[in-house]
Amino acid sequence: MGFLFLMTNATKETKAQRVERLKREKNPWEALEEIRRFAREGFSSIPPEWIGTYLRWWGVYTQGDGAGVTGGQGGEGKALQRFMVRIRIPNGRLHSQQLRTIADLTQRYARGTADITVRQNIQLHWITIEALPEVLDALAKVQLNTIGACGDVTRNVTGCPVAGVDADEICDASPLALEVSRMLAGNADFYNLPRKFKISIAGCRVWCPYPEINDIGLTATTRDVRGTREIGFSLSVAGGLSTEPYLGARLDAFVRWNQVLPVVKGIAELFRDSDVLREHRERARLKFLFLRHGWTPESFLEELQRRIGFQIDPAVPEQPPADVYRDHVGVHPQKQPGYCYVGAAVLRGRISAEQMYGAAELAERFAGGELRTTNMQNLLVVNVPQINADSLAKELDAIGLRVGGSAFYRGTIACSGTEFCKLAITETKTFSRWLVEELEERLPGFDQHLKLHVTGCPNSCGQHWIADIGIEGKKIKVQDRLVDAYYFCVGGALGLHQATARPVGYRCPAAEVPDAIERLLRRYLAERDLGENLRQFFARHNDAELRGLLAGEFVAAVPRDLPEQNLAHSAGGDGD
Repeated sequence: MGFLFLMTNATKETKAQRVERLKREKNPWEALEEIRRFAREGFSSIPPEWIGTYLRWWGVYTQGDGAGVTGGQGGEGKALQRFMVRIRIPNGRLHSQQLRTIADLTQRYARGTADITVRQNIQLHWITIEALPEVLDALAKVQLNTIGACGDVTRNVTGCPVAGVDADEICDASPLALEVSRMLAGNADFYNLPRKFKISIAGCRVWCPYPEINDIGLTATTRDVRGTREIGFSLSVAGGLSTEPYLGARLDAFVRWNQVLPVVKGIAELFRDSDVLREHRERARLKFLFLRHGWTPESFLEELQRRIGFQIDPAVPEQPPADVYRDHVGVHPQKQPGYCYVGAAVLRGRISAEQMYGAAELAERFAGGELRTTNMQNLLVVNVPQINADSLAKELDAIGLRVGGSAFYRGTIACSGTEFCKLAITETKTFSRWLVEELEERLPGFDQHLKLHVTGCPNSCGQHWIADIGIEGKKIKVQDRLVDAYYFCVGGALGLHQATARPVGYRCPAAEVPDAIERLLRRYLAERDLGENLRQFFARHNDAELRGLLAGEFVAAVPRDLPEQNLAHSAGGDGD
């Protein structure tokens, strides 16, 4: 009996082994007819392997019951018979008819609300399996899809949302971003990667899509070749956040325009063929080649060049942006004379069907119907005749999409939280709105750019590691009752002064977060040096001092207290 037990135990699959087996057995992109059959036969007909794995390849993910991990077992909350559906929007480029279609689907199937995500996608909730084929077909009619918005595949390819209109851009790199998306999304050669794979390609000077936290970050740069200016790209690899953040490693490479596609394909193949990354789901991202397996920028470049069959020219000096705010909110002139773009802040990314209908109509009435989503969860209208800018801004404000707003309104980012996510520990969307309202009332006129990121668990889908103030969801006991709480990290930055935010050892109930932030920012306003921004202020204070500013008194450090169940998802859950 004991021998039989040992044999049975020894052959039990790990989670990683099971997922890898399922991926070898089926390419979900080739099985759309099975989804249509599930829709005809109902939720009970969906096998577990589709619920837990295959549907993700179609941008579909089971929706939580509002309790997050506290409502389930094994690090995941209970799932409803409803789905999240993430719509892939490469480079954030939308036309009014596409946005109107998304609004229609939101109104009919998603209870009237949607979320703009930190990868320029739009995410729906409450979708039934019966409605899913209708959603996919409606999107296809307007050249949109959900392919690869979740799963172990290339996620939405991000880019500068004002590509092609930015008055100061080095080049419009959006054609490359769109071509890379076409090359990888839905391609059977790349349906089975070890984990999610993120790419950003930007021609702007301020690195809007955060190349530092992508598996591939391509940023435009220039060099002089015999008196001629040539545009190419700087290349960084293996960036990522989650519980173990790693800012991408810059390679000694100047990637020419016509080399971008083969270089991206080569890196995707390198990742796909890295069997060592398939052994543990929690260590399956590209960054773990550097963090766990001894790779260096030099060895990575050497292997990449071997795969693509040509040498890449050495890098040229680049100019990372220094403390540049990238929300694109407001009215800004374009490179096209007489035109501007108008950016509206969408608080915590939550947008209603009515607002989407309104924005689509306004984009047509005051411009040419072109819109863009941003990775700060905002919405832009581009190619607006300057004579129409003020009228458009007023109309957007009237439907609750602010062209401007306080630093808190513009700078707050929030993940899905327990409202929909099974991995979340805290509710984030309603909390973020309340937090912004409290801070606007307490600190009117606060005039500094501020990135205030709220994430409901350690997986950092709300990107708290790159925020000025990043708060990570926890649960703590207050009078024998578990309540939402947040752990503070400060001083995150990208660009010239890149650094992950410092965990400072302070945690408090969610209800006390406005008090803590108010104390911190009031002290900043009172004691800052001339011209000193938040990053610099935090950098010249140690953790104990910052804890004291947050708490209003000296307090001992509290550990981040990563719940054991969440470590199973430390590759980032299925975040955007």
